[in-house]
Amino acid sequence: MARNQGGDDELQSLTDVDKLVHEPARLMILAYLYVVESADFVFLVRQTDLTWGNLSAHISKLEAAGYVEVKKEFVGKKPHTMLSLTADGREAFRSYRQSMKRVLDTLPD
Repeated sequence: MARNQGGDDELQSLTDVDKLVHEPARLMILAYLYVVESADFVFLVRQTDLTWGNLSAHISKLEAAGYVEVKKEFVGKKPHTMLSLTADGREAFRSYRQSMKRVLDTLPD
């Protein structure tokens, strides 16, 4: 079976993909935040179908990487958490998306 060397080079670039972004739950969070200016925690829980604790853990990792900004406030007496992508997070998602397009476009149909 012959191999396409050009395709092998592109597939090799998968090893360089940002693993923090590539994880499915974090990819979903970043994708939702990419298309909006900001979103609250409850919106992301509903959209992603992640548990509160699981979403919180993933957001903490994204925040530690500098990809997500978390703003906590109180509305009345209730806590309210707003999330948005940072410039680094936006660039990381954009770069990840372009890398995956490049890799997937080299695969045969």
